Amino acid sequence: MESFEPVVSLRAADNVGAQIRSKIETGELKPGDRLPSERELAAQFNVSRNTVREAIRSLETAGVIQLKKGATGGAFIREGSSMGVVASFSDLLALGTISPEHLGEARAIVGSVAARLACERASDDDMKRMEACVEEAAAGAAAGDMDRRSRANFQFHLELARATKNPILEILTDAITSINKKFAERVGPPPNEEIIPSRKRLMRLLKARDADGASREMEDHLIRLQTFYSARLEQEKGGAASSRKGRKTVKATG
Repeated sequence: MESFEPVVSLRAADNVGAQIRSKIETGELKPGDRLPSERELAAQFNVSRNTVREAIRSLETAGVIQLKKGATGGAFIREGSSMGVVASFSDLLALGTISPEHLGEARAIVGSVAARLACERASDDDMKRMEACVEEAAAGAAAGDMDRRSRANFQFHLELARATKNPILEILTDAITSINKKFAERVGPPPNEEIIPSRKRLMRLLKARDADGASREMEDHLIRLQTFYSARLEQEKGGAASSRKGRKTVKATG
């Protein structure tokens, strides 16, 4: 691999990151490759080691590289990961650029497309993994273990996305599902009578390779789920508003 060029423009750390990304795009750096040491990078870029550290931290946050400790550690180009997408979505949600409703709508679209493609592309092993998730979710529900049920349900979505053989759908599903976990933890899980029967219907449609039916079932299910989450979030907002109003009343009359 050719050495990097000295930084001559832009914010130094951004330039360092851009050059590393460029070498990944051209194939000079591949997943699993180890970057030169911090000292070597600083010399090649003609910048301080602090600047290199800042660039590396930024690339790590974006999910481009992975830092490993120990004698064989260092900065390595990461295998495909949704970390950067998750971080971006989370930031946009926190800033109010996207809303839970936007997220739910996107999830329904991605999920319905994934169900359709999985009908066409899923292998027998894919089907077995998805069915195992459904059985695990049902077992968790029967035992009253909502955490177990939720973990299995989220894993089902990831297995469904993998069955499409489309890495972009897999990354999007992973990112959206990761954020959706936060809503589930915040407002509580949806009832069993919605989740488990829908998942079993979907598995029957997937096995029958009924693309239209599977797509429709997944979309309808995710829309119902978003309605549930939206209602819970509204209740939460209403409760918070009532609490603030109560505190103001006490203060005014105290």
